[in-house]
Amino acid sequence: MRSGTSDALAPLRVLADSYARRLPVRRVAVVGNAPLTESGERADAIDACDVVVRVNSFVVDHPERDGRRSQGSRCDLVLWSRLVVATPDLFDRYSERLYVLLEPMRMYGRPEVWPPSWPADLGFAVAPNAAVAIPLNTELGYAWREEHLAPTTGTTAVWLAHRLWPDAEILVAGLSFLDDPDQTSWQHQYGDEVVVGPEHRIAAESTLLRGWADDGRIRVLEG
Repeated sequence: MRSGTSDALAPLRVLADSYARRLPVRRVAVVGNAPLTESGERADAIDACDVVVRVNSFVVDHPERDGRRSQGSRCDLVLWSRLVVATPDLFDRYSERLYVLLEPMRMYGRPEVWPPSWPADLGFAVAPNAAVAIPLNTELGYAWREEHLAPTTGTTAVWLAHRLWPDAEILVAGLSFLDDPDQTSWQHQYGDEVVVGPEHRIAAESTLLRGWADDGRIRVLEG
């Protein structure tokens, strides 16, 4: 059943389904980049999903190297923006994943750039702002036209997973603003701490996703 899924997302849904581990998609993991404690149980839950979504400068577990397990090793769908720092895992085995480019700030005139870190033959889809950024901005209650606001990639990933697979269970991990909506900087598993961009209103995003957790639309894997 595809009720509630925008027709504008139909082409992206077809692509995303083709990268799923199993069909129909019944369970999806969305993994952000906040530091996570070690947990084999969480890693197993993520890797057992039909689709694993990761975002921006992500890392995956490499237990064969360090014995550590916290966020799983699989990745099927990547949501990222042009200016993210490329981690060793971001473009590893890129031909086996679907990359979806998010460009909400292009609505406000941000120029197009082509980072040298991208593989020369990288294929990717672009999430249409009319079908993703604008309805999510509206759902967040943003005066986005006046203030040039944009949702974070993590919230966009959760929102998009629910729209692409409305009947699936959505597991969420690694989004620090769920527990700290007033933070002014991000700590990542890879790279330096960075300031939360002025285009984001993470308190509103925390309220939205916590509401979804309360009503059962998502399940947060704490950690």
